[in-house]
Amino acid sequence: MTILNLFCLGLNHETAPVEVRERFSVPMEQIGARSRELKMLDGVSEAVVISTCNRMEVYVAADGDDLEHAERSVKDNLGVSEGDGAHFYERKSGDAMRHLCRVVSGLDSMVLGETEIFGQVKKAYQFALEATATGGVLNKIFQKSFGVGKRVRTETSIQNGQTSVGSVALDLAEKIFSDLRDSTVMVIGAGEMSRITVQSMVLRGVKKVYVTNRSFDKAVDLAAEVGGEAVKFDDWARVLSKVDVVISSTGATEPVVRVADIEVVRKKRRYRPLFMIDIAVPRDIEHEVGEIEEVYLYDLDALQRQVDEGQARRKAQVSECEKIIDIEVKKITNQ
Repeated sequence: MTILNLFCLGLNHETAPVEVRERFSVPMEQIGARSRELKMLDGVSEAVVISTCNRMEVYVAADGDDLEHAERSVKDNLGVSEGDGAHFYERKSGDAMRHLCRVVSGLDSMVLGETEIFGQVKKAYQFALEATATGGVLNKIFQKSFGVGKRVRTETSIQNGQTSVGSVALDLAEKIFSDLRDSTVMVIGAGEMSRITVQSMVLRGVKKVYVTNRSFDKAVDLAAEVGGEAVKFDDWARVLSKVDVVISSTGATEPVVRVADIEVVRKKRRYRPLFMIDIAVPRDIEHEVGEIEEVYLYDLDALQRQVDEGQARRKAQVSECEKIIDIEVKKITNQ
């Protein structure tokens, strides 16, 4: 099988700040429809959209060998302006396949070796598949990349140590509060990232966990899973007066937590420190919240500056991971 008509267009945490990433982010529930929409463009035969808190990428198989024509169609559809161009990277043919394998293996992540990205890419591919946006080229390279990702994690130590954004966020919280066992935490959003983060909180022995979500049933399920308490979404502001840490990861398109929400409970909180981590794209917490005196607000870009510690051991494994990827990419490109 040839992959000469394959290309990837994307941006991530290294090439674009969060305010740019959030402009191009695609809600998870829209990934199938957006993939199908791209497939219908002139010059495009297959498409998969990947959108996470740290990246947005489009993988496309061109209709024929005219990659440039397909690429122009995709950029126009995404609304990529000349000013945005510096934030995007492009990969073609075997390089696109290699890039996908690196993404799935956690080598292109903010936290080197992170495990969440594997499931996120798999879910995005499944949405595109169900939307009939994929075909012979993308089906094969995505399925192959999943095999490569599993092999990388099995045969190397790339995921040893803290490998999730949630874990890094909790490390940061402990630097401020010293001991999370005396802390009460609220998680806004009950998706996969929230589930992983709150599980880490429980392992650290936090005193109390509140879980809130627009779909209350999902909040109830997650709260039951971790021994926490579910809170209805229109009632979370009441709980805000009780918590020390807020971690927000919803799929909202506008801020969920605003300055007014914090101001109304400051006196009741007796101006105690409030540590807030926004791991959503678009951002859940209004940027100006961080200007309140006792509030410590970190978004994904701020976390990026915190993840350098402890990555040396995993970086030593990158060359071993790259060897596995190169071998597997050669196999598929020579078919």
